[in-house]
Amino acid sequence: MTMQDTFGIGAFRSRQQVMRFDSALRRAGVRTELVSTPKDVSIGCGLSVRFDLQDLNRVLHTYQQFRPGNLIGFYQVRQNGAGRPDITPLAGEKFRF
Repeated sequence: MTMQDTFGIGAFRSRQQVMRFDSALRRAGVRTELVSTPKDVSIGCGLSVRFDLQDLNRVLHTYQQFRPGNLIGFYQVRQNGAGRPDITPLAGEKFRF
């Protein structure tokens, strides 16, 4: 039996921007958690904002309003047991919201 967990993350190059964006999302009513950035997302500060995928539209709307710098991108993370997670880009710095 495999335990599966799927969620979204916002990854940034700056720890300060992660913290600010997390705060903005919480003010917008989005439940968040600070998590380690998966290695497959590559460069960054090592910290990301985790959110439920059902909140993606609110997350993107908050990003549009807040416009924090240093965004690497938004990703879907699917964790299958203890193995390496599957990472799918949702939106990135070149993505126009």
